[in-house]
Amino acid sequence: MRTAAPPGPPHGNDESKGRHMRLSDFWRLMDDEFGAGYSRTLARDLVVDRLGDRTAAEALGAGVDPKAVWEAVCRAQDVPRERWLGRDIRPR
Repeated sequence: MRTAAPPGPPHGNDESKGRHMRLSDFWRLMDDEFGAGYSRTLARDLVVDRLGDRTAAEALGAGVDPKAVWEAVCRAQDVPRERWLGRDIRPR
């Protein structure tokens, strides 16, 4: 017998389906956008409605894809879409 999945936050929107992000990339984007110290505070303290009224840290701990968490934080903090992919990194 198949059981329904427990209710929870969305694991991304149509734009992010099928594309996942590494946790290390999530933290790099957070650090680049908000600063290394503040990004951890923001992830721990900011409750985001798109994450089921959880913080980014709680959502990540519950297994939500880091890309969905990143996009939810960007929306909550009004980060311009052109910065959602992070800064350009020059190849070595």
